Amino acid sequence: MKLKDIVKAKGATVFSIHPEKSVKDAIDMLVQYNIGSLLVIDDARPVGIFTERDTLRVVAASVDRLAEIRIGDVMTRELIISQLDDDVEDALTVMTEKRIRHLPILAEDSIAGMVSIGDLVKSQHDEKTVTIRYLKDYITGHDMR
Repeated sequence: MKLKDIVKAKGATVFSIHPEKSVKDAIDMLVQYNIGSLLVIDDARPVGIFTERDTLRVVAASVDRLAEIRIGDVMTRELIISQLDDDVEDALTVMTEKRIRHLPILAEDSIAGMVSIGDLVKSQHDEKTVTIRYLKDYITGHDMR
């Protein structure tokens, strides 16, 4: 699969912001469109990107009111949870459909861990790499032992 296939399926919409806009403007857009980044465009050309992590850096540097805001008032309440025995494919599908990046994992009634979408993609990549290596060796007659 090529990137053009993904863009074709996903669509070519790119959310952007001008570099002279405020951080508040950017955060408002991130929230409004439920996205994680904005391409920064000046004179019709990309000059940077503003991401959720950039937002965190700005917030950390401007802690004025942060000590007053309760986590319970701003957290995401609709928690999506997976189980240890769930398939990576299924977890990736859920994370993609729900547009989440982190997934708490339960074992029975206790927390067993947390995975990121990056963890799952790496896992699939590593698994496929090993499979391809074994298949190539099998086809060419090399012994893996």
